[in-house]
Amino acid sequence: MIFNIQRFSTHDGAGIRTVIFFKGCPLRCRWCSNPESQSFGYSIMYDEKRCKNFGECLLAESQAITQNGDSGIHINRKQIKYPEKLRNICPSKALTVAGEKKSVQELLTEIQKDMLFFRDEGGVTFSGGEPLLQGDELISLLKDLKEKKFNINMETTLHADRDKIKECIGLVNTFLVDLKHLDKEKFKEFTQGDAELVLDNFDMLAESDAEVIVRIPVIPGFNHSKETIFEMIDYVATHKKIKEIHFLPYHDYGIEKYKMLDIKYTMGDARPLNDSDLEEYAEYARSKGFKTKIGG
Repeated sequence: MIFNIQRFSTHDGAGIRTVIFFKGCPLRCRWCSNPESQSFGYSIMYDEKRCKNFGECLLAESQAITQNGDSGIHINRKQIKYPEKLRNICPSKALTVAGEKKSVQELLTEIQKDMLFFRDEGGVTFSGGEPLLQGDELISLLKDLKEKKFNINMETTLHADRDKIKECIGLVNTFLVDLKHLDKEKFKEFTQGDAELVLDNFDMLAESDAEVIVRIPVIPGFNHSKETIFEMIDYVATHKKIKEIHFLPYHDYGIEKYKMLDIKYTMGDARPLNDSDLEEYAEYARSKGFKTKIGG
């Protein structure tokens, strides 16, 4: 299942790229800017500011969606039986459905529409969510794209089964790996995930023949300190095949999505970071011989 196809992207690898956003993630990062990507099923999003009380949604799911006075509607997401019935039902687009099932052939067709724009460097990037949790269909899609000579990038947390990662080596041109923290307790607190699983997979991937670019999201209260980031850079430097590190400044662009999903945003009033806040980290990485980039 996917939740978005973004065309003409220049921030997810070299050249012009088509980004396929897969749905479903094992982590619950507090700063996640795409919370609709976390669940593996459909996500119902509701923007109260756009609601005009047309009422079509009330008719489609009368048990789960009810009138909330004059201020819009109330949604009991657990009671929604037929989320597909809600797709495109709202004239004002206040109610939307994130998530759409696509076959391998359907995704191939969508990607091939953009072939003329890829040229020498461009291609397709798999993002999410976590692409590595997509099952056997993912490998089928990768093989088909590889056969057609597409350049393929994959954004991944590496919080996945090792065998699935190994299957992707040789099919993916570049892995864009999110490296969040080395401390397992801090990692668990802020992502609900297992840092040891990620680091074990990272060590394996970094020593393989795969091209790996490390991307470090810099998050206030989590890893935004010289001690923590320098330690992460030193760790990456132990893997001689990795040549590039990107630093991604924290932002709160996704905060409205949490409201639309009726999910609490737990980063509170953390201050978004500027590129200049990360320059010291990039400078240290360059001193270790890495090519660096700040931002997406």
